[in-house]
Amino acid sequence: MTERKETALPENRHQEEVPTPGWDAITAAFDALYPGQDNPLHFGCLIPWRLGGPDPLQGISAYDGGDCFHFVTYGLTDLCEKEGKDPHYSGFGYEFTLKLRKAGLEDERAELGCVAGILQALARLTFEKGEQFYPNEYIYTGQETGMDARGLSRLTGFITAEDEAGTIDTPNGKVDFIKLIGVTDAELKAIMAKTLRVQELAEKIGDLTDYTRESVV
Repeated sequence: MTERKETALPENRHQEEVPTPGWDAITAAFDALYPGQDNPLHFGCLIPWRLGGPDPLQGISAYDGGDCFHFVTYGLTDLCEKEGKDPHYSGFGYEFTLKLRKAGLEDERAELGCVAGILQALARLTFEKGEQFYPNEYIYTGQETGMDARGLSRLTGFITAEDEAGTIDTPNGKVDFIKLIGVTDAELKAIMAKTLRVQELAEKIGDLTDYTRESVV
C-alpha cells in the first residue's frame, strides 16, 4: 500500500476557487458528526486524475473519533458542478468511509497513510473498471498479508455497511456514505462459502477496522 503525505487543509478545506457545493456538503456532514474539528487530518493529491494524476480521489479527511480515526473520501461524487448523468445521485453516488481503531497502531502516521492508499486503490476500481460499491457486500482481495502498513494484521479485505453519516442531499444529487470494515481471510472465505452473512459478521465484529483483533471464524 502507498503512503500518502499528511497535510493540513487550508481554511476553506480546498484550494479550488470555483464553487464546490459537493465538497462542502460532505464536509458539513462530518462536521455535524464531529463538532469543533474544523481542521481534520487531510491527504490530498498533487496532480488531479483529470490531469493525468494516479489518484482518483481529490482528498481524504480523517476525523478524530476518540478511539478511532474516521476517514471520508472526496472524489467519487461531483465536488464542483454536476457532471454525472444520474439526475438523482451525485457522480458515482457514494463516498467511502473507514473507522481505523487507534489501539495497536505502532506507527500512526504510516498507518494513516496506508489507509489513504487503500481508499485510492478502491476508488480506482470505480474510475477504471466501473465497479460500484454498496452496503452489505464483501471485498475479497486474495492477498495473504495484512492490509496494515507492516503487513502483520490478520485483516486482508473488507465488508461494507452504511456509515452513520447516512445519505445526504447535495446540489449535485444524493451521496451515500459506504463504510469499509476490515475483515480476515477466514471471515471472507466463510462469506463466500455462504456459511456466514455480511450483516451477521458486522454484528459480531462492530464497525471498526481493528488491526489487533483475531478472526471470529
